[in-house]
Amino acid sequence: MQNIRNFCIIAHIDHGKSTLADRLLEHTSTVSKREMMAQVLDNMDLERERGITIKSHAIQMNYVYEGKDYVFNMIDTPGHVDFSYEVSRSIAACEGALLIVDSSQGIEAQTISNLYLAISHDLIIIPVLNKIDLPHSMQEEVKDEIVDLIGCKRDEIIPASGKAGIGIEDICRAIVERIPAPKGDRNAPLQALIFDSVFNSFRGVEVMFRVYNGVIRKGEKVKFIATGKEYNADEIGILRLDKEPRNIVEAGDVGYIISGIKEAREVKVGDTITTVANPGLQIQGFEDVKPMVFAGIYPVETSDFENLRTAMDKLQLNDASLVWEPETSLALGFGFRCGFLGMLHMEIVQERLEREFGQTVITTVPSVQFKVYTTKDGLVTVNAPSDMPEPNYIDRIEEPFIKAQIITKADYVGPIMTLCMEKRGILKNQSYLTTDRVELVFEMPLGEIVFDFFDKLKTISRGYASLDYELIGFVQSTLVRLDILLNDEKVDALSAIVHRDKAYDWGKRLCEKLKELLPRQMFEIKIQAAIGAKIISRESISALRKDVTAKCYGGDISRKRKLLEKQKEGKKRMRQVGTVEIPQEAFMAILRLGD
Repeated sequence: MQNIRNFCIIAHIDHGKSTLADRLLEHTSTVSKREMMAQVLDNMDLERERGITIKSHAIQMNYVYEGKDYVFNMIDTPGHVDFSYEVSRSIAACEGALLIVDSSQGIEAQTISNLYLAISHDLIIIPVLNKIDLPHSMQEEVKDEIVDLIGCKRDEIIPASGKAGIGIEDICRAIVERIPAPKGDRNAPLQALIFDSVFNSFRGVEVMFRVYNGVIRKGEKVKFIATGKEYNADEIGILRLDKEPRNIVEAGDVGYIISGIKEAREVKVGDTITTVANPGLQIQGFEDVKPMVFAGIYPVETSDFENLRTAMDKLQLNDASLVWEPETSLALGFGFRCGFLGMLHMEIVQERLEREFGQTVITTVPSVQFKVYTTKDGLVTVNAPSDMPEPNYIDRIEEPFIKAQIITKADYVGPIMTLCMEKRGILKNQSYLTTDRVELVFEMPLGEIVFDFFDKLKTISRGYASLDYELIGFVQSTLVRLDILLNDEKVDALSAIVHRDKAYDWGKRLCEKLKELLPRQMFEIKIQAAIGAKIISRESISALRKDVTAKCYGGDISRKRKLLEKQKEGKKRMRQVGTVEIPQEAFMAILRLGD
């Protein structure tokens, strides 16, 4: 155990984590030249296309230092704020972390957030200054920033370049010298923490774990403490580029177990594995994930509901931060109300359902969770606008507020402040990290940043601003439910909960947007926005008119009038029974109201 080192790589998005991980794998000869490709650990098509890491990846390497063999268990983590749950789980399985900072960009919001997460778990931090070979790299300034942030010595910062392979040997040496060996007793009862799981359609659920105490042997009967289920350890092993079976995995090691688990619900990330013969106690797992954004996911064909449920089950195994429960909608039938960590997370889940499971889905307008205090039932938690109680029973409504930390260049402070004020933000702090970089701290409603805040922030700061946020609690606000009616029928999937001051403008723009998007029918379509019983905006889509008088040539006008009257009666009847077809774009129209 003295020769094992467990560490993860943390950084802001696009600071070169995956590239640096590639160089470490090459340097330790874990991956041969033939198998090597850029971002070798990002094995999902989506990750390669977008150039981002979505899922943490664990891999074991061997390294020889001063004549001794060392085992490195490395976990490469995502950098985007929406995948911070992956980072927190990786940190729980490690003793040290490589904190990577881009020398041309400096410290950004997610760098600070991930660093505090690592420090709260008492991890040893090794600061690495990456991309030093870039022509616009600012090594000295960024070193000052790192020293201020961590309080380390300047000579402890390792200059490196993942692309050029500079400083890789220094990083390996620092891992051996600075990160402590894992503590644990191989003779104690088995305690292994599950930090990840993957569904394999041939072998069932593959569970990744970190052994804290004891040993796990092939063929042994094991028990998952939280679910109380018992299994045979059919195959155990360690995680290299491919899984490598072993007969025994000991304390301090990171490994995997396959025991023919077919049901996705039986594996819970954060659970403890122990042996049936000599059971150990449960390890303190991770805190439950708190979803930030809620949206409905519905199958396009109602008959696909069960297939979608199976797909969601399997996807939840692979993505522990996805939370869902069944719900029904008058407009869309049976579906699921899902909780996501952010808009990118929602987009990725939708795309993975389509690619990996062949499920074409309709996603409703995202919303956040509200607390509604009523005179009748007391506190009601509202995740969807359709759950909102009637206005006459509502005493008060509280909405979630976040603390948003924005780091940007000094030139863009004005436009960013304007944007945040528009979103009902309150400036709490403004501090200069350097002469050119400013940290702004705002308190603002989560509901305001759900839609397009991040995109607008990147646009007005030319991509320089970085955002990180955390939930701070619920604050009382004057909110109303805005309903959309098509031909006097309420479409619950288009409802939204908005601030009263913005409701009129929001309703007007949404009606105009729907007028563009809804296809014309043989009858007139009336689009209305309403708050309770009060209509605040209206648009009409005129009917397509069939020329019924075309066959009349000459003759008395009464013949034509007779045909037109008949058509008029038919249209009236059609409007009573006709249904309006709503395309997928209409459900997402709210997201693009600012365009």
